[in-house]
Amino acid sequence: MESRPPVTAPGLGAFLAPGPLSFTEFVGTHAPHLLPTPAAQAAGSGAGLDVPHGTTIVALTFADGVVIAGDRRATSGNVIAQRDIEKVFITDSYSAVGIAGSAGLALQMVRLYSADLEHYEKLEGVPLSFDGKANKLAQSVAANLSAALQGFVVVPLFVGYDPEEGGGRIVNYDATGGRYDEHLGYNAVGSGSIFAKSALKKTYDPAADLAGAVRTAVGALYDAADDDTATGLPDLTRGLFPIVVSITGAEGAVKRPNDEIEAVVREIVAQRTQSPSTGNAATRDGGA
Repeated sequence: MESRPPVTAPGLGAFLAPGPLSFTEFVGTHAPHLLPTPAAQAAGSGAGLDVPHGTTIVALTFADGVVIAGDRRATSGNVIAQRDIEKVFITDSYSAVGIAGSAGLALQMVRLYSADLEHYEKLEGVPLSFDGKANKLAQSVAANLSAALQGFVVVPLFVGYDPEEGGGRIVNYDATGGRYDEHLGYNAVGSGSIFAKSALKKTYDPAADLAGAVRTAVGALYDAADDDTATGLPDLTRGLFPIVVSITGAEGAVKRPNDEIEAVVREIVAQRTQSPSTGNAATRDGGA
């Protein structure tokens, strides 16, 4: 029988010695074989691989914080790869990330990023600042550049509550790790982003309360799914609704309950049944 080399792990001294505050850098230094290897480095090119892709993510600020939401569909070419994928993740008490692009690499990136934030907080006793978190995620995206050049692109949307500014903030990235703070108060990424942002441009209200912000986010996803085949509509039959996370100074990051989102979805569906184009039943019959 062929013998296999033993799995090695860092010695105790590695954990006690001074070193980087980044969990990913620590593992990369002492046990690089434990880190995920980008599929593109092994495969050479992603052109012929129909890997699942996730779309679409929307985010918007409101009076007390920020909301981020994502649909539930992942596609592989022209096929629905998964109907109930989750694309929005709470990364610490006051931040969350939505992912678009190659789903497998995106999930690995978010898990490592969350571990990095927790690792830093345990070592320092305080969480990273909002800008520190945003810059750390930019490093994670930049580290995926070799895979992105082969077609395995990951584009996150980062949101959080910034206690220094006393409100919610949104940051988006490009495939090279470039960081861009959003000053309009809303943004979207993914294949349906152009339609979602067009909807948000008309419905966004920076002074809205939490309920209004959630309604606007879900409505934008509905509009994106109406025109983009890769974005999934809410599935009333299967009970699949968008994942929505709100972040405020008082409550922190909270995943909104499924029954709350279902009620919002059913309201939107009822309005669109009366008036598919505008969602305003009165205009269909020429009412006021």
